[in-house]
Amino acid sequence: MATEVIMHINYCEQGQTIEEACQKAADWGYDGIEFRQILTRDQVEPEAYYDRVAAAVQKSGIKTVIFGGPPTKILNVSAEEREQGIQLQEKYYRLAAERFDIKVWNARTENPGRITVNGEVLTGSAAANEEHWEAAVQAYRHLGQVAEELGFKIAFETHGSNLTDLPTVTRELVDRIGHPAVGINLDYGNMLAFDNAPSLEEAIRLSGDRLYYVHLKNAIKIAGQRPVQVGLADGQINNREFLRLAKQIGYTGPICVEAPRSGDREWFAQEDLAYVRALIADLVL
Repeated sequence: MATEVIMHINYCEQGQTIEEACQKAADWGYDGIEFRQILTRDQVEPEAYYDRVAAAVQKSGIKTVIFGGPPTKILNVSAEEREQGIQLQEKYYRLAAERFDIKVWNARTENPGRITVNGEVLTGSAAANEEHWEAAVQAYRHLGQVAEELGFKIAFETHGSNLTDLPTVTRELVDRIGHPAVGINLDYGNMLAFDNAPSLEEAIRLSGDRLYYVHLKNAIKIAGQRPVQVGLADGQINNREFLRLAKQIGYTGPICVEAPRSGDREWFAQEDLAYVRALIADLVL
């Protein structure tokens, strides 16, 4: 089976409708789209949102649908609110599974908060305490069972300010959860913001048999500044090597490309797709 290339919806979040995004992605040659699991900017009921996505996907002919963030509230709330968050996340899973053949879900944990240590403000996993860890473990043991029942896998994105911000931490969380339906979405582009990030090779090795999804993007890291986002082929991450190493450990899942930068994202979507298609052909993926 040919490797599927997924367009992240952020290529078409500059005023395009869901219907326009689906048709454009299909016309450009993408196999699927990763949508937000809910639209926070609009007061749209989840059922209506998923129905609208389903109608647009069917009309456009897009084959594969994946959903991801924003995260539901599980880590920083009371036990009662946490249970409500788990139930809400399960609701999203079931709404999607009723309408699509879901294979993987891009999971996000919210920011555990902020703490100050020796005058330094820490966020993400550096600010997490055991209560945060236990909340995530218990929630996703249950949600892993739901995903298994529905026939898909959950993949925690390595994403700044989340509990799962670094590959080492993400792998530890996955191991603590200990459910085969729960794994990792390695987004190495997010690692450039960290001075202590593992190498690309080490990040893929750490993900290992729990690498269920990948996000590709690129940037240039400049000392003392935030990484500057650029096209997939133009930054310091060797995405050819990324895919080669992923293939080496047996990864055969979808490849999602992202556009976290300003400018004409519709044009970027076409440029980035051409680059990824070339890599797939060269690497025989």
